[in-house]
Amino acid sequence: MKAKTLMLQGTSSDVGKSVLATGLCRIFYRKGYSVVPFKAQNMALNSYVTMEGGEMGRAQVDQARAAGMEPSVDMNPVLLKPEGNSKSQVVVMGRPMVTLSAMDYHSRKVELWRSVTDSLDRLGERHDLIVIEGAGSPAEINLKANDIVNMRVARHLGSPTLLVGDIDRGGVFASLYGTLALLEEEERDLVRGFIINKFRGDLSLVGSGLDMLLNLTGKPTLGVIPYLNDLGVAQEDSVFLEEHDWLSRGSLDLVVIRYPRTSNYDDLDALAMEPDVGVRLVDSPCDMGRPDGIILPGSKSTVSDLLWMRGNGLEAEILALAGSGVPVVGICGGFQMMGRAILDGDRVESSDECVKGMGLLDSVTSFKAEKRTVRTKGTVRGKLGFFGEVQGIDVEGYEIHMGRTDSPMKDGLFLLENGDLDGAADSEGFHWGTYLHGVFDLPDFRRSWLRSIGWRESGQGISLEQHRNRAFDRLADHMEEHMDMGELRRIVGL
Repeated sequence: MKAKTLMLQGTSSDVGKSVLATGLCRIFYRKGYSVVPFKAQNMALNSYVTMEGGEMGRAQVDQARAAGMEPSVDMNPVLLKPEGNSKSQVVVMGRPMVTLSAMDYHSRKVELWRSVTDSLDRLGERHDLIVIEGAGSPAEINLKANDIVNMRVARHLGSPTLLVGDIDRGGVFASLYGTLALLEEEERDLVRGFIINKFRGDLSLVGSGLDMLLNLTGKPTLGVIPYLNDLGVAQEDSVFLEEHDWLSRGSLDLVVIRYPRTSNYDDLDALAMEPDVGVRLVDSPCDMGRPDGIILPGSKSTVSDLLWMRGNGLEAEILALAGSGVPVVGICGGFQMMGRAILDGDRVESSDECVKGMGLLDSVTSFKAEKRTVRTKGTVRGKLGFFGEVQGIDVEGYEIHMGRTDSPMKDGLFLLENGDLDGAADSEGFHWGTYLHGVFDLPDFRRSWLRSIGWRESGQGISLEQHRNRAFDRLADHMEEHMDMGELRRIVGL
């Protein structure tokens, strides 16, 4: 293995490991190194499809893009997708392997560890540097025996490790010191320093704490990273959704339904980046108001999330608003919910053979055990209403779903590059749905739809990919300004 390695571990989830790893990938990429991201095991409902049709965590996709790399499942060999009832679908090397309980999953760790080390070996032979991200905290002593993502990876590689703490949530010095204290001696030796993230306030007030932390541990703090507003980098951890009610604010009001098993919510990032577009996350009918549009996003458990909406009154509120002229858009699982029925004769997702849909579209979804994962491109076909005005405009994205959706008219919204049709709309082209995650990523289609529901901005706009690239450079500049880059390079050995 020729590659150098650098690992980021955290005092807890959501301290910013993914974002900082993304910034490091861009920093070293700009310095001319062949750098690649890695995370042994992800637990996330925000996933992506590679060119080869493999499924992987969304954070490593952004990290790969920041490093100028095409995403590969070697960057995230194990992906866990929670399905409820303490079970998760286990995706190994991009393919669903099995659905397991937490206890049963631990029994597979020998097999999974082999996938982790094989991926590391392949990446290590092809690149100069591997930027490795841990998960949660390495000091979860009740779970450590089955660890395949934190210190076991660092020990396997002998990788220098930086411990990241979030000062914005408070108690950062205790978190850093306590995490280090709970590690074994060999593991503490691998920790070469700290990063304090999400700082707000006067940096001069932190200095004494850094000195005391150094005296207590003998390890330096390589940087105190100020909080960066409007980050523009994809968020993967579900904690982000739980802690935010807005993705953006603006006079155009888009409501996104936040189900218990919302997935691929980065589909919304392209809408949220537009000026004067507000994107609200709503999980109660009381908070709906009268928006300009409603989006039903992807779901890992379509039937249970639909029944959840039915039970808490959201479905009735959405149908009332739709009937009064508010457009509804469904993506993947949301698209499936909008039809007349969901059929599950093989009990792929639920115990019900047939579940009534919302009835906004004249379509029926049939679940099958095989998952479709593919990247694709297409063009808008002629339809009434909005779709008649954008005929021929390009769209692109990826599909991750189990099931097929058919409508009697067989007149999909998008003609895909392989000749298949995707999506469906009501008779006026007002309410519509698609399996394409990323359908709003290209500016022409996105901005045309926004204008059709009252948005007043003009111009061509940029793609989400262009927006992300600008964000990667901004993040890298920000981190280089506030980190000891000389010490970092010395630790890495570059």
